Amino acid sequence: MTKLEIGIIGAGDMGILYAQNFSKAGYRVNICDKPENFEDLSKKIEGINDSIGSNLIYPLIDGFGVSRRSDYIIYSVEAFNIDAVVKLYGKATKFGAIVGGQTSVKAPEVAAFYKYLHEDVSIVTMHSMHGPRSDTKGQTLAIINCRSTEEKFKEAVEILSSLGSEMLYITAEEHDKITANTQAATHICYLSLGTAWKTQGYYPWDNPMFGHSIDNIKISIALHIYGSKSHVYSGLAIMNDMAKVQIKCYVKAMTELYKLMIGGEKEKFRNLVHSAAEAIFGQTRVDPSKKILLLDHVLDELSMSKTPVKRRPNSHLSLISTAVCWYQMGLDPYGHLTCQTPPFRLWLGIVENLFCNEELLEESIENALNDKYTQAEDLIFFVSVLGWEQCIQLNSFDGYRERFDDTKAFFHHRLDEAKNFSSKIITYLANQRLEKHS
Repeated sequence: MTKLEIGIIGAGDMGILYAQNFSKAGYRVNICDKPENFEDLSKKIEGINDSIGSNLIYPLIDGFGVSRRSDYIIYSVEAFNIDAVVKLYGKATKFGAIVGGQTSVKAPEVAAFYKYLHEDVSIVTMHSMHGPRSDTKGQTLAIINCRSTEEKFKEAVEILSSLGSEMLYITAEEHDKITANTQAATHICYLSLGTAWKTQGYYPWDNPMFGHSIDNIKISIALHIYGSKSHVYSGLAIMNDMAKVQIKCYVKAMTELYKLMIGGEKEKFRNLVHSAAEAIFGQTRVDPSKKILLLDHVLDELSMSKTPVKRRPNSHLSLISTAVCWYQMGLDPYGHLTCQTPPFRLWLGIVENLFCNEELLEESIENALNDKYTQAEDLIFFVSVLGWEQCIQLNSFDGYRERFDDTKAFFHHRLDEAKNFSSKIITYLANQRLEKHS
């Protein structure tokens, strides 16, 4: 066992995941939750230690105990709580320790560290670009050196290397910009799909419109997200101003497309879609080996439908709007793969799949322009996107949580199954990256 001790303030899913990984690497881990949860946490940690054959995870009653004795303290709390929690426990930080945080938006987190921590404390923060149900190995880990000596930074990196992730060294500003450009619109797409299905009272795996293999990705990752907790996604969307810009642009692109669809502006619709296709996927269409998601055989194995459903053409408006959004913003989604999350890589992959399959893209365009049933279905999705966007632009964490939990309840009986599907895909992606770098 190394003499360095790691402290984790916040025993949510990611805090527990980190504790398990660090303890397996031989570090003593001091972890706390809210003081009133200490008894439950103690029982939980006892079970975890038994299950992994470790006695290195120690539950403490609060962040004061964690901060006073730990050498690297990681705040694993909700983004909207980071200021209050650092204010409460920051002054108790051990002299010369390192502090970091696991929030998905770094500007408020780093501001809190500078505001409340003593100057002798080093600040090396991080963000695992995946959820708690994914293995840390092969995933992206953003590491941000805000304030530290070379020695302390190396110490932090050595500790974090035990996660087995692919390390990406960036600034807090770069982190927030990249996550805004990759995750913001991606999450609102998945969330809105779920809300649209729930609003209409059907399960997508029973609807012939969602019988294509790329729809299996939409369904499984949407439910993967709903199988988590709302704060995992609300903080990034609401507290990252750059994310709001991206979401606004996505809504603008979708609004323009939908108005062209129902307004009979067929040529303008086609021109816009093909302009986006050429700008974003021109090289990939010429050379398919450049595709980032070679998942055809995996996609074909995945379906949540209990019985085969005859496929009905779909406009894939959510995917087309994504490409048009990137095109209108001048974004290169491939340039952001260094800071990817599994949902973003999969979303880019299925957008790519659509736009690099000329027959499927033409089918989608025809359906969007000429099929009234599809246009009616897309109206519900469009309204769902507007609802989520309004909630985010109004900074409503409560509204976000209520919308999230309401949709989650509709799918509750299939969430575990969706987790299994999505975990299979995410594991495949992680292994693909590990093989590439081995």
